[in-house]
Amino acid sequence: MTTITPHAITLRLVIHGRVQGVFFRDSMRREAHRLAVAGWVRNRSDGSAEAAVHGEPTAVDAIVRWARRGPTLAQVERVDIEPHDGAYTGFEIID
Repeated sequence: MTTITPHAITLRLVIHGRVQGVFFRDSMRREAHRLAVAGWVRNRSDGSAEAAVHGEPTAVDAIVRWARRGPTLAQVERVDIEPHDGAYTGFEIID
């Protein structure tokens, strides 16, 4: 379980590029656990991936930096970022 303080922030990310079929979601879940970031990640029908990330600002910044490069086989073109409502515990892959 991820412990989040009152200073936590939540962002929505839409990751564009070659991000499906390259273990992006599972790699992001593992990175989120390592960074103590909560939220979720899923594939979108347009070929992009979408995530909500929630945690300490430094940890959220780190997961955003990770999302801009992704796992080894990914080819991230851009990441759209916006504030998002919600507080999460744990990090999951959703369909």
